[in-house]
Amino acid sequence: MDRIKFGTDGWRAVIAKEFTFENIARLSMATAKWLNKSYTKPKVIIGYDCRFGGKMFAELVACVLAKEDIRCYLSDHFASTPEVSYMVIKQKADLGIVVTASHNPPVYNGIKLKGSHGGPLMEEHIREVESLIPDKPDFDYKNMELAGFVDKGQIEIIDFDKSYIEHVHDNFDIKSIDNSKFNFAFDAMYGAGQDVMKKLFKNVKLVHCELNPGFNNIPPEPLHKNLLDFSEIIKNSPTLDCGLAVDGDADRIALYNKHGNYIDSHHIILLLIHYLAGYKKLSGKIVTGFSSTVKIEKLADYYGLEVQRVHIGFKDICRVMLKEKVLVGGEESGGISVLTHIPERDGIWMGLIIWQFMLETGKNLDELINEIYDITGSFAYQRRDLKISHELKQSIIEKCKAHYYKEFGKYKVESLDEFDGFKYFINSSEWIMIRPSGTEPVLRTYAEAKTKERALDMLDDAYKTIIPE
Repeated sequence: MDRIKFGTDGWRAVIAKEFTFENIARLSMATAKWLNKSYTKPKVIIGYDCRFGGKMFAELVACVLAKEDIRCYLSDHFASTPEVSYMVIKQKADLGIVVTASHNPPVYNGIKLKGSHGGPLMEEHIREVESLIPDKPDFDYKNMELAGFVDKGQIEIIDFDKSYIEHVHDNFDIKSIDNSKFNFAFDAMYGAGQDVMKKLFKNVKLVHCELNPGFNNIPPEPLHKNLLDFSEIIKNSPTLDCGLAVDGDADRIALYNKHGNYIDSHHIILLLIHYLAGYKKLSGKIVTGFSSTVKIEKLADYYGLEVQRVHIGFKDICRVMLKEKVLVGGEESGGISVLTHIPERDGIWMGLIIWQFMLETGKNLDELINEIYDITGSFAYQRRDLKISHELKQSIIEKCKAHYYKEFGKYKVESLDEFDGFKYFINSSEWIMIRPSGTEPVLRTYAEAKTKERALDMLDDAYKTIIPE
């Protein structure tokens, strides 16, 4: 029996190894039990991304739930995670299920669960579902047929894109963005955001907006190393002003300026705060993860906004958003939400806000970022994921817990924050962080410094310190 356990952002496993029809049936049965225990006549939204087998897996989930008298709304084709979350709210459903492994390599697939609020299902409910997973399915999951449940009205197949696009048009001047003086590009990374952008825009340059379940052998995570083609396209085009990229299920974001230079999530969070608080005069708390830039506090203080740091993983940001007025909630990995949208990460929505910001001000990304630097000072951020043995990873973490590291090469540690991982401050604005990933078998190392070169040097010294020769 494979153990099915959710990480910081869903259950993910290798297709045909642990991600099998049997294990999907087991998890679906547990989800059905939890729904029937928690709700009267529950309704569920089910979507899937562009990965291998997504449609088949989603149909199995729908059939298992329908067998247990749960009403299911199944997407008529691939859909992004934010679309599923939005449809949960629109249909007043009790749960959203997305068959996706997000940004993981193409050999993976997975499942995310979304609460009735249109954001990540809370941790305590995830654990309740996990506790109900049977050792084996006690029914014939191999011979379930979608058509029978559709004919009985237990499963309804609907167009998620239509509703989401209507919602976008209600909140953005898409025609003006499409015909503005700025020229935009979009990279779907072969993921689920491609159709929505094709339907929204006529003049945006589309990159990797076709189906490729192998993602051209590049994990669909919007990091610069995975977006080199996109960067070169922008760099070599004298007319493109900004590039927007999203991950495989379109809930994470990255940007490129007109020179093809990568704009990371830290700068995007700051841009959103600057626009919403500085230009739109909106207020609310800023909630961000432990690994985000310290410049967030500086900009928030300038606008008189409170900042709350939470554990890494958007579900903890979402928890605050459900209880308090949160202007911007964002994490280092590129998952960001705002007050004017659902309590869910949405890469396309955040990108459209930035494009609207450029349109309204007539300023390009560099000019807007320089406005922020005038307030916070400039900075650079780098992350390096180390694929090392489990034993070595555990050894490093034990040393961190024992406060073994007092310096990383020439960088002396002034203080240590252990809130969620190990953040070693070199001074008040520069730090090195070590933390095991909650979704992948890697050890993450991070650095924030005054310049990119210094941040990379800090990571080099950290590597030499923690990895024995």
